[in-house]
Amino acid sequence: MHDRLTATERRDHMRRIRKVDTKPELAVRRAAHAAGLRFRLHRTDLPGSPDLVFPGRRTALFVHGCFWHQHEGCRLSRQPKTRLEYWGPKLRRNRERDQQVGASLEELGWHVMTVWECEIADSAMLDRRVREIADRVMVKRP
Repeated sequence: MHDRLTATERRDHMRRIRKVDTKPELAVRRAAHAAGLRFRLHRTDLPGSPDLVFPGRRTALFVHGCFWHQHEGCRLSRQPKTRLEYWGPKLRRNRERDQQVGASLEELGWHVMTVWECEIADSAMLDRRVREIADRVMVKRP
């Protein structure tokens, strides 16, 4: 499939992709807050700066985009068809970093959870996933 954008337009488009406050992250935050969950955002003192942190429960939650973090088996995590020499290593590094961050947090005694973009595609799925999160977060951790 040929890219419909010029190289300059594509670069400008990619620059606008945000690291924090993404649509999926905001949706999870709104739903979690509505469910009565209270959390901190982007704790930079923790490895990977988790999207939502439940300090009293020692739980870190990441909201991952399926493409950027290569959600295994997901239709949204397709490999790009151009510039494979760039995208292959980049996406592989993202996955490796996710695994390292998770292991580091677990070594520090934190429980790590991940919500994938495809898991919250509609409001019913989002509500169900937030209920699962609430059930796990409410478990008191030592």
